[in-house]
Amino acid sequence: MQQLTLITLVVAEYDEAIDFYIKKLGFELIEDTPQSDTKRWVVVKPPGSAQCGLLLAKAVNDEQKSRIGNQTGGRVFLFFHTDDFKRDYNVYVQNGVEIVRPPVEQPYGMVAVFADLYGNKFDLIEPMTSVT
Repeated sequence: MQQLTLITLVVAEYDEAIDFYIKKLGFELIEDTPQSDTKRWVVVKPPGSAQCGLLLAKAVNDEQKSRIGNQTGGRVFLFFHTDDFKRDYNVYVQNGVEIVRPPVEQPYGMVAVFADLYGNKFDLIEPMTSVT
């Protein structure tokens, strides 16, 4: 068996990225371990997530810095499933998270697009099987 456990997200600064994911999105800080004077191993996960997390990796050169906020050429980067769309969407709005596209009901469920502090786009989705 294999599992996808981490996805690297290139960030400008560790602490500002941690702050956004923890305070704005409600993620949990799983690990923050210094590896050198300039490098840290920082992992965050959505609450209750047992699978995949984000490895926040500080850009260290011009090529990496050019990817901050545009890791997928402007496309939606990650897809978050929720069991309560209204709850999570309202928290994001209250916390000042940028909503790129407002909620719409699609054949697969309720979805909205939001952006992180760098402009990476994410889908918040409550799959149709959960929508009541």
